[in-house]
Amino acid sequence: MTTSNYYLPFHRKRIKQNMKEKLNCWEYNKCGREQGGPKAGELGICPAATYNNTDGVNGGTNGGRICWSIVGTLGSGSQRRQAPWFLLSCIACDFFQLVRKEEGDTYALVRRR
Repeated sequence: MTTSNYYLPFHRKRIKQNMKEKLNCWEYNKCGREQGGPKAGELGICPAATYNNTDGVNGGTNGGRICWSIVGTLGSGSQRRQAPWFLLSCIACDFFQLVRKEEGDTYALVRRR
């Protein structure tokens, strides 16, 4: 065996240990507004769960990790956010802070066109 044969399994193990599943907002907040979710019929499907222009941003599915930049999502309450200034309330959100911490300096605050 060469040195690289010893290195690769160890390296893969380290990567696997350091990787953590990244939650989307509907998983973290358990709002039930994802497609097929328990509250999707009552409250409607959340735009963050279906907005595929942001798929992959901050490592999320559709808009699941950039929900604060998508109009029509719910904040911590039940009132729909309809204007760009709702972002101010999102900055205090626990999920926003989690994404910011997990992504570090590379997190996206707003979606890019």
